[in-house]
Amino acid sequence: MNKFVSFLKPLMPILAAAYGMALIYVTAMPTCNDSLGFGGELLSWLLTLAGIGLTLFLVQRVEPKLFPDARQFQLKRPVTLVFVGLLLIAPLWFLVREYIVYGFTSLVHSVQLEPLTCTTPELREDLVAGVHAVLLAPVLEELCFRQMAISPFHSRRAQVIVCVLMAVLFGMFHVRNFLGAFIDALFYGAIFICSRNIWNSVALHASCNLTATLLAVYCWLGLGDLQVAKTPVIMMTDAKVVIVSIVLAIVGLLLINTKRRKHHNEQKTIPS
Repeated sequence: MNKFVSFLKPLMPILAAAYGMALIYVTAMPTCNDSLGFGGELLSWLLTLAGIGLTLFLVQRVEPKLFPDARQFQLKRPVTLVFVGLLLIAPLWFLVREYIVYGFTSLVHSVQLEPLTCTTPELREDLVAGVHAVLLAPVLEELCFRQMAISPFHSRRAQVIVCVLMAVLFGMFHVRNFLGAFIDALFYGAIFICSRNIWNSVALHASCNLTATLLAVYCWLGLGDLQVAKTPVIMMTDAKVVIVSIVLAIVGLLLINTKRRKHHNEQKTIPS
């Protein structure tokens, strides 16, 4: 058994990525059939929920038995202030990531930006898809590409190496949006490693996806001007969105800092 575990452990990042990609492929299949309409989306949600349930069982019951080091990343309820703070920081991170992708891509070739337009049918499709992208997909992807892949490793160095490897695989899975997905995965992985709580990574991931959905609504309402590029996928916003994102991020940082100070004060009051 020990030999099997020793052989299996280095393979866990690849196995977790393959497992995650297989689940995501299966859950996306119903949406590829246009004849199913909303029924296809509903079936996709149900399949994703089943995949989340299976993955939760694996990371809670199976993985810790095979790899005792995985217990350091046990699933636990997130700290409310930190969780909410990360939700508020995510929109600014979304914009920063878009500018990073735009900057790096511009070094290689010119980026063709065009005004974003959103019709009512397109918005309806975005909102339906947004339910999956905000509430379900981040949970499944973070459990597979972060929790399952990183938790078996004890040393911080090994965790960081796996985090980078999973970011590459995560980026490859997103094809046209490789660089953006790669940068996101590095950030989500770093938050997971530092906080040892996968729900913090889920909060960031979900809020970033929610930001994209809300920007579609923003465009449809005609509240501002957005520009997009298709290859790679880039969305450039106007000054109003940037200002709101900065304000939200400041509030989020204040909430996280409040929790940090509370924890520090509690530690000082504990008798030695």
